[in-house]
Parts: sequence; C-alpha cells; structure tokens
Amino acid sequence: MNVKARINELINIINKLNDEYYYLDNPSVSDQEYDRYMQELIDLENKYPNLVKSDSPTRKIGGKVLTNLDKVIHKTPMMSLGNVFNEAELFNFDKRIREKIGENFTYVVELKLDGLAVSLIYKEGNLKLGVTRGDGTTGEDITENVLTIKSLPLVISENIDIEVRGEIIMPKSSFLKLNEERAKKGEALLQNTRNAASGSVRTLDAKVTASRNLDAYLYHLPNLNKYGLSTHEEAMKYMMKLGFKVDKNFKKVNNIKEVWEYIEYWTKHREELPYDIDGIVVKVNEVDYQEKLGYTVKVPKWAIAYKFPADEVITRLKDIFFTVGRTGKITPNALLEPVRVSGSTVKKATLHNEDNIVLKDIRINDFVVVRKAGDVIPEVVGPIKEKRSGGELPFTMISDCPICHKKLVKKEHEVAWYCLNPRCDAKKLENICHFLSRPVMNIIGFGDSIAEDLYNFGYLHDISDIYLLKHYRQQLFELEGFGEKSIANLLKSIEKSKGNSLERVIFGLGIPKVGGKKAKLLAKKFKTMDNIINATEEDIADMEDFGPIIAKNIIKFFDKEENIQLINKLKSYGVNMSYLGKEGNTALKGLNFVLTGTLKKINRLTATNIIDAMGGNVAGSVSSSTDIVIVGENPGSKYAKAKKLGIEIWDEERFLREIEIEGE
Repeated sequence: MNVKARINELINIINKLNDEYYYLDNPSVSDQEYDRYMQELIDLENKYPNLVKSDSPTRKIGGKVLTNLDKVIHKTPMMSLGNVFNEAELFNFDKRIREKIGENFTYVVELKLDGLAVSLIYKEGNLKLGVTRGDGTTGEDITENVLTIKSLPLVISENIDIEVRGEIIMPKSSFLKLNEERAKKGEALLQNTRNAASGSVRTLDAKVTASRNLDAYLYHLPNLNKYGLSTHEEAMKYMMKLGFKVDKNFKKVNNIKEVWEYIEYWTKHREELPYDIDGIVVKVNEVDYQEKLGYTVKVPKWAIAYKFPADEVITRLKDIFFTVGRTGKITPNALLEPVRVSGSTVKKATLHNEDNIVLKDIRINDFVVVRKAGDVIPEVVGPIKEKRSGGELPFTMISDCPICHKKLVKKEHEVAWYCLNPRCDAKKLENICHFLSRPVMNIIGFGDSIAEDLYNFGYLHDISDIYLLKHYRQQLFELEGFGEKSIANLLKSIEKSKGNSLERVIFGLGIPKVGGKKAKLLAKKFKTMDNIINATEEDIADMEDFGPIIAKNIIKFFDKEENIQLINKLKSYGVNMSYLGKEGNTALKGLNFVLTGTLKKINRLTATNIIDAMGGNVAGSVSSSTDIVIVGENPGSKYAKAKKLGIEIWDEERFLREIEIEGE
C-alpha cells in the first residue's frame, strides 16, 4: 500500500464527510464508517509521523460555520468527544484515567442524544443567545429559532448570568408526523431525526422551527465552580433546578464495571426511548479530576463516547460488478444474496476500491460480513475464510470501462481507477445526478432513478436540459409515480434553482478537485462566472487552499469549447451566474420587500435570493408592514398601492446600488 497516497485519500474522504455532516446536514455514510476512516488515519499518522499534514482533520475539532447565520465566538470552546467502540477500548480508557488520578473517583454516564449541539447564554436569568457548535470555536447564532423550542425556558429560576450546553433533538413522534406531512405534499422525506433537527434549527425562518416540535436536553455547565458546584452530577441537578430539561436517565456510577452494565442495558432498550441515541457518554464526575486530566487539542481527556456498533450479518457474495462515478472513478460493488440488515433488505454493498478487495482477499462466492448503520450504503467488512469450500473465485480488476469500454487509467498517488472518456454515458448521467443533488442545485423531487429514466428516454443529454423539462410536462406523466402535483412541484423546484448563488453552479459543473468549499472560494473571489472563465492560472493558483494542480484543472475545464457552450446554455435559460453572498453587509436586515414588474438586469427570483441572503424578507403583497417596493417595467397594482400608502419605492438601478453588485 502506498501510505502517503492512502493518507491523502483519507484526508479527502474525511473532509468531504465533514462537509456533508456539519455543513450540508446530509451525511452519506454512517457514524461507524466515518469513525473507521478517522481511526485508520490516526493509526497511519501515529505510525508515520513524518507524513502528518498540518491540515489533517485529526487536528480539527469539528465542521464549518455557515455564512447565512451570524457568527458567534465561543468564550469556552465547544469540544468534541473521543470515541470507543467496544468493551476493551472502554476499559483501556478507564485504565488511563486511573493511572493519572488514582482510584478515588466516580463516573457519570448519560445517553448520547442524536441531534444538534447548542450553547445557551442567559443574562440576569433571561435567554439572550443560542449558538451552534460550528467548528468548536465559532458557531452560528440561532437565537430566534431556539426561542421557539417549548422545552427551553425563556427565563430561569435564578437572576444570574449563565451558559449551559446541550442537544436540540427531534423526538421520534415529531419526525414521523413531519414525514407524513411531507409525503402528502409530494416532498422528499427526511432521512433521520438528527438531520431533521439540525435543518429545522438552522433554517432562516423561525416559523418553520416552531412547527417542527423540537425538544432540548441540557448536559453540560461550563465553569461550574462559579456556582459552588464540584461535580458533574451536581451540575446536572442544578440545571434541573433552574428549569432546564435534563435527560433523567443519567446515572452516577462507582467504577467501569457499572459503566459497562449501563451500556449493556441501553444497547438492548434504546428502541424504547422517545428519541434516537447513538451511544453512551462517560464522564469523570469530579471537576478537580477533570482539570487534572485536561484536554487534547480536540477532546477532553476525562470523557469518552461509547458508540453503538453497526449491525453486522453474514451472507454470500454472488458477484462483483463495477459502477462509474461522475468523475469517471470506478467503484467495485458486491452483489449479495439478499439479507436483512438494520431493518432493510440488502442486495448490494460497496467494496470501495481494488486495494481494499486485494488487502482483505475478498472473493466471489465468499461468505462475507456485511454491515449497515442507518439509511446508508452497506459495506462488506470482509470474508469469512474458514467457510471457504474451494469454489471461490479470486478478484480480478477490470481494465476497460464497463459502460463505454474505453481503457481505464490509474492516476498517480490514487488507489482508484478512472474512465477518462468525456462522452461515457455513465459519467454524463452521474454528473446530471450530482447537479440535481441537495448540496449542489437542490432540485427537490428529482431523484437519481427519475434522472436515469429521463436520460434513457432522451429528454436529458446534459445538465442544461434540466431547464427544458417544462416543455415535456405531458411526457412526465408517463413516468411511474408522477402525478399532477409532483410534476408541478418538480418544475417549480427546477425554476427556483435558477436563482441559486454562483458557487452551487460551479460545484455542479463537476470540475475535478473542485468541491463545495473550493467552489465557494472561487465565487467569493471572482463574483461572476465570466470572471472565473477569464482568470489566469496564476490568479487561481495564488488563492489559499488551491495551488497549481487545481488551478490547471479549472483552466483546462474552461478551455474546452463544449464546457463554455454548456455554461452559455445555462445562462440563456436564466440560471444565475453571480455570487449572491454578502458577508458583513446588513443593509437589508429586517426590511420587508415587495417586488413588482419586470426586472431587466436580474430576474425576480435572483433578486429574492439576494434579499434573503442579506437578511431581508420578501412578501407577495403590499401592506402597512412593507418597507420597500422594488419596481421594474410594467408594474401592477402593487406599485399603486405602495404610492398610496407612502411606502419607499426603488427602481432596479437603486436596488443594484444598495446591494453593491452589477446585474448580468
């Protein structure tokens, strides 16, 4: 194995998964798979310290901070917890504690609720601020949404200044009700309670948060010595006294054996709880010992999270087949004898890459261990070699693309094989599916199977054809599962996506090595698609986190005439090609706008998204609460009503001056 290449690959994988988890609220893998990648990286870095990179995710605390909510710096960092996955690792944690502080201490064990971590600031007993964990140092201001959670007191029982921390969750009952409502409306169902809670709290509309029936449990009191407390157990009881909701299943125990008994009980009984948990938290109870044990850069040394293991089953691997991703990456997959895992029937599972199969010696006709945690793609853990009968077939990597049959290429410093044919049908379809996805253009109701059908029927040839589907409304009725309402919602979502900010379009183009983060950096620096197209390789390479390889990829992409033609088609269909983010500009914050008439330089959907991004609100009708009416050509009755009520009126030029951008 090329260790350096594997470390680089793991860093890229973990950074991508961090983006999905912390930034997009849409994780593509289970916690167990994420932890496996992280542990592999930690092990390799420990074994080869000379290969440790300064930007390794093992040096970070958490994820990113969004830019559409105000940023708040935590006075005391909100740290993550280290993880253990079995009894032996848990007892090793206990051994390290005892070696450091002796035997005279106790533990507190708690259920690890699966939601969104929050810090709450009270001034003179009144709730003043709610902040997400963010990256551990800087979080997001979600005060307006926190105020809607009924179980959180607006005023506590003592007139004091205090910060408390806990978890905002969506109870199982609220989650089921929400998905029932979404199903009736033809909307995509939410994957799990954690994502649902996080998305509900971080929405820009507090009314949405209020409708979601969230709950919150407190579990940490920073600086508890300030309140005359000396143990975590006392802090939990004190928070209850103040009026906070604390999960009453927490328990003080005397030793690690009692910790394990607690874990065994809740492993069996967690499905009986009204909310989801993904593990058990173990904390040294005494604050003096906590301080003596201290912290690493990332985690406290006095606490650990025991993570529930993924469900694992045994089945036969019938065959190995290959799929082609949007970048041309070839992924080997297992065709399995159907088996039930975590409540669903599994017929296929990922094998990751050639090196993984060879290293584990996975063969066709092997009995294999398969695991799956939550609604994610299952994976083959490895073969059960003692069950082999002699009829197993060793793995052989293919040399040609399974779709277009062109020769595959293995890139330098990578373990994966690639199809480099730009006209490969599989790559084109994957690129379309990528463009539609939530992290990119977020076209709701347009799943991969629908995209595949439309591609096979000839309605989609590239991503620009998405915006021509309105001309095929009647043909859409021929697809299974489509009705009048779902088609209307799909076409509405397609139209809405035209107003997305530039970084989403860049991400959707599929430029090699340009993910969501780098797309955002490009959009912020160059502001328009034309500026990026006209940028030099040096302009891009000099940007932080880019460098010569990514710069070459970008220049090479825009040097191809077919890519410029694609962008021009997207422009002609009304897709926004400007950066809409306005960090630091709060000129529109709290103002209520109404749009009327035809805008010439930007369309009304783009104008609406700009106003939303800059803190303003857009309504459909003029009323006494309207602050400004933006008037284009041929305005209607809204203009007359605004004049009658004496409301301030802006033309398009005034609006563009206020937001400090030039129209397309």
